[in-house]
Amino acid sequence: MIRAYTIASGKGGTGKTTVTANLGTALAQYGRETCIIDTDMGMANLGLVLGLTETPVTLHEVLAGKAPIQDAMYEGPYGLKVVPSGLSLQGFQNADPERLKDVLCDLTDRCDFLLLDAPAGIGADAVIPLTVADEVLLVVNPEISSLVDALKIKILTEMIGGTVGGAILNRVTPESIDMSRREIEKALDVPIIDTIPEDADVRRAAAARTPVVVRSPGSESSKAFRRIAARIAGFPVGEEPEEVQEGFIERLARALFRREP
Repeated sequence: MIRAYTIASGKGGTGKTTVTANLGTALAQYGRETCIIDTDMGMANLGLVLGLTETPVTLHEVLAGKAPIQDAMYEGPYGLKVVPSGLSLQGFQNADPERLKDVLCDLTDRCDFLLLDAPAGIGADAVIPLTVADEVLLVVNPEISSLVDALKIKILTEMIGGTVGGAILNRVTPESIDMSRREIEKALDVPIIDTIPEDADVRRAAAARTPVVVRSPGSESSKAFRRIAARIAGFPVGEEPEEVQEGFIERLARALFRREP
């Protein structure tokens, strides 16, 4: 049975799209049929961060009634299915966000997990992804402004009958924490699922348009994404998927031939 999660934040720049791409890829690494959808139809970039530049059919066409959802699905790492939104303003204007519910119905027997990359803010196009998911996962940075905006999304989600399953504390450095993890949990009144550190490997992977869990599987951020995926998929936390288990020869080859972008 499909399980749908909306990845949301109150403000832009929290790393929500990066979390969606890497969490989806990590779930695929664990062998779970996973689909990620860019529901940020006005400021779409999920496809771009995965290197999908040739996408003639996108969620815009699907929500305009011009194409079925399967025509807008592209393959990412480890069999991950990706539904990008288009970059055209005309396509954005023609898309009807209300059709998203029908799209999700069409996906019920196509995957195990569905991740929706929601628009930032509390506009009308941001509300629908909050209503259709089984749970909303908040992406929060360790700073007051991000926390306040995430709290607004939590309140809005509960007002419309949705459920916030927890928060992911992203881009954490010892120097950047305005509030402790315990204080953030108390303020949001939801559990912190995990903490993802600020990591130069994430920036390098973004420049290469590749998820960090693929490009640098041994990085601390990749380990955090896999911990979250393991919890969601029902695997013991710390049990690595076979796809990223490396022997001595593989580790040596990666160390010898790794190149910076």
